[in-house]
Amino acid sequence: MVTPFKRIGLFAKYNSHTIADTLEKLITLLLNRHHSLTIEAESAKLLSKKIPPVVTKEQLGQSCDLIIVVGGDGSLLNAARAIAPYRVPILGINRGRLGFLADILPDEMEKELTAILEGQFIKESRFLLQAKLQRENKVIAETMALNDIVLYSGNISRMIDFEVYVNQHFVLRQQADGLITATPTGSTAYALSAGGPILYPTLNAITLAPLCPHTLSSRPIVVQGDSKIKLVITGIKKTYPKLSSDGQQHFDLIQHDQILIEKYEHELILIHPAHHDYYTVLREKLGWNITPIKE
Repeated sequence: MVTPFKRIGLFAKYNSHTIADTLEKLITLLLNRHHSLTIEAESAKLLSKKIPPVVTKEQLGQSCDLIIVVGGDGSLLNAARAIAPYRVPILGINRGRLGFLADILPDEMEKELTAILEGQFIKESRFLLQAKLQRENKVIAETMALNDIVLYSGNISRMIDFEVYVNQHFVLRQQADGLITATPTGSTAYALSAGGPILYPTLNAITLAPLCPHTLSSRPIVVQGDSKIKLVITGIKKTYPKLSSDGQQHFDLIQHDQILIEKYEHELILIHPAHHDYYTVLREKLGWNITPIKE
């Protein structure tokens, strides 16, 4: 069978030499199958000998048919922000903890990867969010996220005073530790810890989940995925509010800053094994482990 993926890029968890063995086994497997390989520069530092050509994250997206990420969900999030503009599919080998996104276990890597490379897989699109930080009517920073954009208090435990608008409609003024704006992909991440709902990954919806709101009636809400969301910092009260993107990029905020959030123009394409089932993932990762009654 002719493989749909000939040029494969590799991306691994930074500064984690514990995954070097998995990465080297992966390289051997792919070279034995005669795939053309490149590896991201920081990931290459994990190897005892640099076999594939070394490139940047952006160059992986420009030159590959498939990106394989070795690490946890955090590593996949890191790669996704650089790869999404190029619409190159991403596959995750899970060397992290939960593995909602990186769903192939190292012990099953050869079997699962062989089937995928021979065309037996599920392709799934996930949308990202982009956020623009606007200060005095000028955009001073931009970022994107696969999981969430989070407004949070910084160096001191005090509430932030902010307003929320959806499609130019005023929603509420909030005193809270912050607000999580999450995609369906991110609904099982930080937003879940804040009491937000689990959204099926392909839904066109966004969750707004407050962090420790002062008003007990404040609850997470779900809005249409094409909504344009605006957050306005109305008061800081000796706080040091910040904005984060997937918990990996952080920006300092001041009073009157505006955060403009909407769907990013490009979607991320995830590759799963052919037997992948989202509800099975939920049961296993969240510890539900409820088996149906057989009549």
